Amino acid sequence: MNEITVTPGRSALADWRAVYSGARPRLDEGCWPGVEASAQAVARILAKGEPVYGINTGFGKLSTVRIDADNLASLQRNIVLSHAAGVGEPMPAAVARLMMALKLASLGQGASGIRPETLRMLEAMLVREIIPVVPAQGSVGASGDLAPLAHMAAAMIGIGEAFAGGRRLPAADALAAGGLKPVVLGAKEGLALLNGTQFSTAYALAALFEAEVLFRSALVTGALSTDAARGSDAPFDYRIHALRRHQGQIETAEALRALMAGSAIRDSHRLGDPRVQDPYCLRCQPQVMGAVLDVLRQAADTLETEANGVSDNPLIFSDLDEALSGGNFHAEPVAFAADIIALAICEIGSMAERRIAMLVDPALSGMPAFLTPKPGLNSGFMIPQVTAAALVSENKQRACPASVDSIPTSANQEDHVSMAAHGARRLLPMVENAAAVVAIELLAAAQGCDFHAPLTSSRPLEATRGVLRAQVPHLDDDRHFHPDIEKAIGLVRSGTVVEAANAVTLPGISRTAA
Repeated sequence: MNEITVTPGRSALADWRAVYSGARPRLDEGCWPGVEASAQAVARILAKGEPVYGINTGFGKLSTVRIDADNLASLQRNIVLSHAAGVGEPMPAAVARLMMALKLASLGQGASGIRPETLRMLEAMLVREIIPVVPAQGSVGASGDLAPLAHMAAAMIGIGEAFAGGRRLPAADALAAGGLKPVVLGAKEGLALLNGTQFSTAYALAALFEAEVLFRSALVTGALSTDAARGSDAPFDYRIHALRRHQGQIETAEALRALMAGSAIRDSHRLGDPRVQDPYCLRCQPQVMGAVLDVLRQAADTLETEANGVSDNPLIFSDLDEALSGGNFHAEPVAFAADIIALAICEIGSMAERRIAMLVDPALSGMPAFLTPKPGLNSGFMIPQVTAAALVSENKQRACPASVDSIPTSANQEDHVSMAAHGARRLLPMVENAAAVVAIELLAAAQGCDFHAPLTSSRPLEATRGVLRAQVPHLDDDRHFHPDIEKAIGLVRSGTVVEAANAVTLPGISRTAA
């Protein structure tokens, strides 16, 4: 795998995408003097003998309990062991790697009091692909993602389990396989490792990257469905969208125009078509998908800021030897970002399902019922549309905001929580659902265009049909449908649909100048 340099406080979304895709992160060498200075500041603060939260006191509701100097190392080990109380299935390795990299960058800003040798241990685990087994349930996004990050920290001290070399091993064995020894935590270090929003942020970023591929794929399938339905590209005219001024809408309309440019199917009904307007699922694609693009970009801005921030507590200001206790661990920004990503994913699938429903209805599409040449004898796309409807309804239920919920924890010390972890964890399954809907649309739209032969669509849309037809033939008589859907899902999730239409630049979460 390639390595990538993570620059604390200044890393771009592309860097985090690379980590999620498998690049192994190393910390920018320029950060180490600041890390060392922060650790020395903690030592000087301790020497003063004053009580400082999390350094020589208990945690949460127990912050009034003073800890003797002889027990400071035990205090940090104990917080890791006691807080490693998660349950459920492990985080996906790619998301766990991203979480570790985010924590590396946060601690690398020299505001957390962690020693260089401890931070280098986290970096070494990433480079050697030693990924802790982190149960995914147990955080409410309150005083950070305590339970999951504690499982990460536990692996660093040789407790729990980790993946190494494709095997799930006891953490001490996984470290040994990578030539590493468990670290012994110093003052403040356990708290620094498990306090922060990196679990929630990693899940939200992973979903953001997957949602961008989904969005672009749905633009392609939406254009293909428009041609299959012999719809009009007039609603994509630049002048319409310029008057409304939403940048996402303008860029989406531009992409749809380009995707359909040169289509013989479109040209065949420019004159004499008795239809005046298309259904909203075709006509309003720029308005809906443009709004999706705008909110995905808003979420991207929030998450990029969060990824470059420091979110543990207390924070160490080495120039003044001062430890300030605050609330940067509260994950409300991440919770809001996750909620709007959920809305965007839900709407992508919802519009795609409506286009499928339109294509299979002969009264709306003008094509054979359920897109089969022999309706009645064959059911064609009848049940794939039902599957799409089921997935959309499931996503609607999951799209309800998580951030409006709160439940007090830690004996009411943490009396308002963000639920960012819940909000972010649901997103990847939502993407899977919506991707299946878009995949079914790809199948249905290609089938619809087949009925217009010998007329063809545009070059980018024909290229898209080509990559599909290389794996899935036209549907004549009914056959086992599941394998066709799985192949189409693979084309959507992998970005192949987007790559096939690469003659058109499709908008994404990176902003285009207005």
